Order: sequence, then structure tokens, then C-alpha cells
Amino acid sequence: MRLFIALATVVFLAAIGWGGYWFIGSSAVERSLNNWLQDRRAEGWQADVRTLQTRGFPSRFDTTITGLELADPETGLAWQLPRLEILALSYRPNHIIAMLTGPQVLATPQQRITVTSDSLRGSVVFVPDTDLTLDRANFELSDITLASTLSWDSALESGRIGTRRNNTNPLAHDIAFEAISLRPSDALRSRLDPAGLLPPAFSQFGADVTATFTAPWDRHAVETARPQLSDLDIRQIRASWGDLELRATGRISVDTQGIPSGEITLNATNWRDMIEIARNSGALPEGMVGPLTSALEFLARLSGDSDTLNAPLAFRDGRVMLGPIPLGEAPRLILR
Repeated sequence: MRLFIALATVVFLAAIGWGGYWFIGSSAVERSLNNWLQDRRAEGWQADVRTLQTRGFPSRFDTTITGLELADPETGLAWQLPRLEILALSYRPNHIIAMLTGPQVLATPQQRITVTSDSLRGSVVFVPDTDLTLDRANFELSDITLASTLSWDSALESGRIGTRRNNTNPLAHDIAFEAISLRPSDALRSRLDPAGLLPPAFSQFGADVTATFTAPWDRHAVETARPQLSDLDIRQIRASWGDLELRATGRISVDTQGIPSGEITLNATNWRDMIEIARNSGALPEGMVGPLTSALEFLARLSGDSDTLNAPLAFRDGRVMLGPIPLGEAPRLILR
């Protein structure tokens, strides 16, 4: 009997202790989120929610946020989301499952993009510190549609994106992306392919890269300034659209002004059709089509297959060159 009473007492005290831990932990989760929103409002942001509540006793901290609206006046970026669920085991609060429900709106100074999805959820793991440094994340995408106020739309049947901190450099992330049946808008496809020879969607689009940044991706990256890209190691980028196939590998560095330098090797199958697409889109001026085609014909013959092009895309001194052909100024790679 005494043993039974002792065991019952231990269980009772443990239950009280765990209940106290859960209450303190869930209160801390809600308080930290509310404090973060309040700090953003103090900085001039719009940072509003309709409801914010944590449940899940006894083993989970499941927080549901409705009516989320964030807007940074400095960059002009904004995000509206009807419902966000942040799910975590109470004994592993740095590992969360994020579920985004309902049509969300992403806004820039140039446009507003409405994102709808059948399923948009991901697993996010933070380093267990107060800075909430991102360690790794994986998101699954299903039946995503994008509609812009600039009169374009796009859709994705399914996809996955993942990132993980590099083992040797804490400022680098190994990033992989794969998309199945990525459909550009009808208007864009009509402009790129007026004859309608290509299928309505990319059969494959993917990337495997390591991106190094100037600072960690943590809560300060949202609160103050985005880390900037300093180095990009492209193991492979690939895209297939009908009989067109493009692959890229290489490495570029980016200076403090966002100007890239380095070299990317392009492998293009049926590259003449790509030239035509670039002309139709306006990306390639009409006056460059003839000289560029002639020069690429020469490069393709060197590879032994006139339909396949292997050529370096070089970034030097703020300029871009495809093989020996100057293409103009290099783009500025700056994250706003």
C-alpha cells in the first residue's frame, strides 16, 4: 500500500509539474509572438492578426493565427494570410510544422500576387537559440496557382523545396527545388510560342545549388535586413519544355553592390527555338538575333552536334557574355 501511495504521489506531482510546464510554455509562445508583432508596429510596420491562440495540452504547442497581415514600409513588401498553423511538440519547440490555409496575397511595390493551393505545408527546424536561426526546412507544394495584378498567372501541379545549413559554412545553405508540370500563363505562352508548338507546361524544372549569404537567416533577417547573396555554387539547374532542354552548372560570386562575377556553363538542346522564344518575349532585341544565331552556330558545330549548344555564360566587370558574344550589363542580385 505504501508503495502504491508513493507511486501515485510521484505520478500526481509529475502531472502537476508537466501541466505547469505546458502552461508556462504555451504562454511564452503566445507572448513572444505578440511581442514580435508589437515590436514591428513600433517600427512602422503593419503587423495585425485577428486571433492568436495556442492549444495542444499536454504534449503539443499548436498555435493558430488568423487574419495575419504584415507589411514592411521600407521595402514595400507585404503578406496577407487567412490562417497560419504553427505545430510543435512541447518537448521540441524548435521543430515546427507550418500549415498555410486559404488564398494568400504577396505584394511588392510593382504588383500583388494571389497564391492559392490545395496543400502548402512544411517542416522547419531552428537552431535552439533566441535568434531562431534557420537550420533546415522542407516544403511540399500541391496544385499551386499564382495570379498577378499585372495580368499574368501561373500554376504548379506539385513540387518540393528544401534547404539545409551547409556542414562546413554556417552562412551557406544547400538548396534543392523540384517542380512537376509548371505551367506559365496563357498570355506568356502565347507570346513565347505564338505557333503553339510547345506543350502547356514544363515537364520538369529543378535546381540543386549551395547559396552563401552575408548573414544568417534568422529572425533579424525579417526584422531588419535580408542577408545578401555572396556566392552561388550551381551543381545543376535543369528545365525541360517539350523538345527544349536547358541545363546549367557553374559558380558565381556577388559583390556588395550585387554585381555577379564568375562563369556558368550552359547546355541547351534545340537552342535555335530558344533564340526564337527570347525574340518573341522581347528579351532579345531583333537586331541581335542574326549575329547571335551565327555565333552560336559556330559554337554548336565545335561540339559536334549542331542542335546542342555548350557555351559559357561569363559575368565579368559588370557585363555578361555568352561565349564570345556580349549580352549587356549583368543583373544586380539584391534581396529586398
